[in-house]
Amino acid sequence: MNRPLSLTLSHKGRGDFIPHAPMPSRSIPTHPAQILLVKTSSMGDVIHNLPVVSDLKARFPDARIDWVVEEAFADIPRLHPDVREVFPVALRRWKKALFLPATWREIGAARRAIAAADYDVVLDTQGLVKSAWISRWAKGARLGHNAKSAREPLAARAYDATFFVPKTLHAVTRNRQLAAAALGYELPSEIASDIDYGLTGAQSENSRSAVFFTATSRADKLWSEANWINLGRALAARGLSLLLPGGNFEERARADRIARHIPNAQAIPPMRLADLATLIAHARFAVGVDTGLAHLAAAVKTPILALYTATDPGLTGVLGANWFKNLGGKGKPPTLQEALTALMPFLPANA
Repeated sequence: MNRPLSLTLSHKGRGDFIPHAPMPSRSIPTHPAQILLVKTSSMGDVIHNLPVVSDLKARFPDARIDWVVEEAFADIPRLHPDVREVFPVALRRWKKALFLPATWREIGAARRAIAAADYDVVLDTQGLVKSAWISRWAKGARLGHNAKSAREPLAARAYDATFFVPKTLHAVTRNRQLAAAALGYELPSEIASDIDYGLTGAQSENSRSAVFFTATSRADKLWSEANWINLGRALAARGLSLLLPGGNFEERARADRIARHIPNAQAIPPMRLADLATLIAHARFAVGVDTGLAHLAAAVKTPILALYTATDPGLTGVLGANWFKNLGGKGKPPTLQEALTALMPFLPANA
């Protein structure tokens, strides 16, 4: 049995979503059998959307869940066992070559692949014009943020039904609240502590390795190399070995400079995200700046200390079911001593 599309929803208070005037175009199944999620980028945002899959599967155990994602991050939804098919798109690459025939052939192929299935629900949790554009490629009731809730208000015009979720909530919670409002189910009252990214972490208490994520997309988000070196030396003195991943040339060079000054530290070459997730899952803990890899550590249940220097972690900081801690903030880089103090519970008892 289908229910009529609930109208644009507004938020009156915690958990209260109030319907407005009806939108007559499509109906939303009460038990959708096929669901398409649209969350294309960036790495942290894609990771923040994984708990939506877990929530949907718990509410609709027989549903097929597919996902549209930027090609560079396609391995992330594939890590979740309940995502059946992943549709990679290349919006970033296409944008740079819009006048090439090959680009439009790729766009056409991606559009045909997404349109091949008949979805009951197409849920865009990103709320951008580009993600709304992609949602229009799919067949099904298209749901998303309303104009007051979306990151780009114009995106709301692309959906058959829209919903308001406060922008003051953490990104993970916003995604989960949007899905629950759109598909008519309730989330646990302790939503902040009831997070399931769907990824299995390894037992890491006996591991003697830790992972440092020293690189990020912006220079003002970096923690000083001197701090990384001193932190690494303190951890090495406690018998830990350190692994420093790096993606592009600049990131690898930074990791190598830091590792060369720390005993038993290694700058590791680029890895597939799936392989990197496994490496992180086997670590005793991880320390990272504001980067998607810090969120990946939280997702695989590895204890993660996140260091913020130029952004506020309140809305997009790491959030996990295992131990996590966000240190610092905009214009308030954490000190070396603060980082060491936070990590004390995870240090080996003997060197």
